Amino acid sequence: MALTFELDPKFDGALRDGITALWADVSNAGGAVGFIPPVTTEEIRPELVKHLVSMAEGHTRLLVGYDEEGAVAATAFLTHNTHRLMTHWLWIYTVMVHPRHQGKGYGRSLMSAVAEAARGFEGIEAIRLTCRGGTGADRFYTSCGYQEVGRVPGGIRVADGDDRDDIIMLLPLG
Repeated sequence: MALTFELDPKFDGALRDGITALWADVSNAGGAVGFIPPVTTEEIRPELVKHLVSMAEGHTRLLVGYDEEGAVAATAFLTHNTHRLMTHWLWIYTVMVHPRHQGKGYGRSLMSAVAEAARGFEGIEAIRLTCRGGTGADRFYTSCGYQEVGRVPGGIRVADGDDRDDIIMLLPLG
């Protein structure tokens, strides 16, 4: 069954808990979403609050994918670029699909929903994201139409002696 996507859902305690649980589960399964396992929902909550503040300020929008049971199964945060010379593209952050749904095509569905949402934002011509090298995420994003436009060798330090490339990807929407 396909995910049901909602842009700018009503944010309540259930959604907060669903996102923090998703984030912890993705992180603990080895997903490159800003944490190193093991991580708890309590450690994730302050990062979610940062996204919520940006949403309240009108800089960020939330796209949520719900599974057939109505549980939060996927997310992406679409963040407008605030630099006056770069407002024609936006960033996406915290792109996640729950590990139990891996291999079902939900990641590709999420990325398609992200692009569709971004096309509805006035003046947006492209989407940028970064991903951690050595995870295969760059190959996945390439398969979704993104192209690598930059790379910072060793830009992400996962642990002492484990530096990964910070890969910058771009999807033109035209």
